[in-house]
Amino acid sequence: MSPLLTKSSVTAAILGTFLACSFAPPAVASSHREAPFITRYPKADGTDFYMFRSYEPGRAPFVTMVANYQPLQDPYGGPNYFEMDPNALYEILIDNNGDGKEELTFQFRFTNTNNNNQLNVGGKNVPIPLVINGAAINSINPPGINVRETYSVTVVRGDRRSGSRAVVTNADDGAAVFEKPIDNIGNKSIPDYPSYASKHIYNINIPGCATPGRMFVGQRKDPFVVNLGETFDLINYKFPAVEFNANAESSAKDDLADKNVTAIELEVATACLTGAKDPVIGGWTTASMRQGHLLNPSPTSNSDVSKEGGAWLQVSRLGMPLVNEVVIGLKDKDRFNSSRPSDDAQFATYVTNPTLPALIQVLFGNVGAIAPTNFPRNDLVAAFLTGIKGVNQPTHVVASEMLRLNTSVAPVAKGAQNRLGVIGGDLAGFPNGRRPGDDVVDIALRVVMGKLCTLNIGCVATDAPAGGIRFTDGAFLDDSFFTAAFPYLKTPIAGSPQP
Repeated sequence: MSPLLTKSSVTAAILGTFLACSFAPPAVASSHREAPFITRYPKADGTDFYMFRSYEPGRAPFVTMVANYQPLQDPYGGPNYFEMDPNALYEILIDNNGDGKEELTFQFRFTNTNNNNQLNVGGKNVPIPLVINGAAINSINPPGINVRETYSVTVVRGDRRSGSRAVVTNADDGAAVFEKPIDNIGNKSIPDYPSYASKHIYNINIPGCATPGRMFVGQRKDPFVVNLGETFDLINYKFPAVEFNANAESSAKDDLADKNVTAIELEVATACLTGAKDPVIGGWTTASMRQGHLLNPSPTSNSDVSKEGGAWLQVSRLGMPLVNEVVIGLKDKDRFNSSRPSDDAQFATYVTNPTLPALIQVLFGNVGAIAPTNFPRNDLVAAFLTGIKGVNQPTHVVASEMLRLNTSVAPVAKGAQNRLGVIGGDLAGFPNGRRPGDDVVDIALRVVMGKLCTLNIGCVATDAPAGGIRFTDGAFLDDSFFTAAFPYLKTPIAGSPQP
């Protein structure tokens, strides 16, 4: 058998057999619309989380964290674009002693201000209907925007709700309020969006950290790559199926190629994140909403459409990619989004006895895609819950799902990174943290089908008959898709081309 197997290469042979079957391989779209409840609140939907040693030249002593929100943003999605929710709490959390609980939390709150720009029409001043008024947009808080979006950041040490709190400030002027750039409406409104957005990269003072960090919050091109739509539709790939195509890893369409996201990005000195004895940190991102939500039957402005109150309730959670998408069962997806890593024993069966490999075998077993036979799947426990011993497992660890990074592993420069991370021989890549150029779909497909068994991690090669197959979704990703410097993610796609 060829070492390369793709869903596309066997579609013609088996689609008829399984067309009437109720099983279809779940779409691996990281966390874009991954649970029923969060689809109702896309502004609080975390799509991807990244955490890696900064590979920008001269920044190796830092760790970059990226939390992306609001999936599937169409660049032309006006006239109201993709402001963050002022009634939500967005967080990046760090566990630096392996106990499954946060020791450090960065909390982001947003404020949207209507500038009420008006035009004199027939002697009357009338509010304009758009978020821009026609003046040039080329600086921080320019007069041309009609909706000003700002945010503040609080660092919490200890429990995120009851720990000690301090305000993050601008290292250049001491301000505690930061400006978020308006989304990339189009090249006529914002002729030089890269220059405009770069003005919103801030040097920041983080209380308790000796070294200033950097921060950017704003719209970016969605960094995730996946052949999404055709996977949902009973693997209905439309490109020619070539048996064991040697170019299969780049033979399919990236369905997120024309989408943007909103990125919350922090670069923090490694010494500020790690515990006293262990270089391994765990990270995840969450979004929470107030428990009470009361709609106003007669709102007089955008600010009083609803009233929010009560305790914060977590509605989104994301650490390792693809977990809630293809590991957690449908009935528990909302519960997972509201849970904390320290309570993950309740979801352990989804990792030790996973359904995704079984579904892949149902669809592709006749061409060699046989699911691993080692139960419990200790290889997946290492990948998802504890970290891999000798790579990114803390000295003392409570099994819990989060992205784990061994900060003692040196970063690899752009252009030299292996898109397959650890299984490709690059220990600075996924699942040791996650860089933007790590192709986590291909990595995850291979790992769930037993790739780690071939490396004697949690199992042996004989446990995984298909462990050596190069599974792929056909949508290619590597570090060439990104820049070599913070904030790494590329300029968002413009809503309209240059006139």
